[in-house]
Amino acid sequence: MEGAQLNRIAGMIIAAGGGRRIGGPEALLHQGEKPLVNQMIDTMTEAGCDRIVVVLGAAADQVRETADLTRATVVVNRAWGTGVGSSIRAGLAALDDDGIEAVVVVPVDMPGLTAVAVRRVAALPYPDVLVCATYDGLRGYPMLFGRRHWAGIATLASADVGARPYLLAHKDQIVDIACDAVADGSRVDTPELMALYGLTVPPQRVGV
Repeated sequence: MEGAQLNRIAGMIIAAGGGRRIGGPEALLHQGEKPLVNQMIDTMTEAGCDRIVVVLGAAADQVRETADLTRATVVVNRAWGTGVGSSIRAGLAALDDDGIEAVVVVPVDMPGLTAVAVRRVAALPYPDVLVCATYDGLRGYPMLFGRRHWAGIATLASADVGARPYLLAHKDQIVDIACDAVADGSRVDTPELMALYGLTVPPQRVGV
């Protein structure tokens, strides 16, 4: 059992954005009757993440009422309006378990993500790794950040570009893993894509 505790990974689901282009917060997205954030938690659990952190922001109280977040550590980013960088910092700050070697980061608005893709990206869960999934040669999610990179990522994480400044500064260390055959890397950020994937956003309560 001691060996089973080596190279443990966490999953981080970024679900804080206001979703202006889709008519409501990403964390409220539903596919049929199921909140998409629950689907993402299922995927990360199936992939073998030892711990899951969900970073909420916009409509956080409503998300907690409509989704089952009991299997995750929930972090509320009050500064969600400043962009994804603050959500990454909040999520990393919540990973206080020294036994976690790396974290797999995904956005909630990615309904085509699969556990196979997460496992493929997380196949090298070491503290010094940086891994990005690629689709048609372009980098996307999931991304794997080894623990030794967390402080640097948190320091450089910025506005809507997230970890990009750190990744650009360490581009020679990134391992690219093709995930075209095992997942859909599309992010749902338009009403047209919402319709394509059968997604809806329930009305947001005033004052939430």
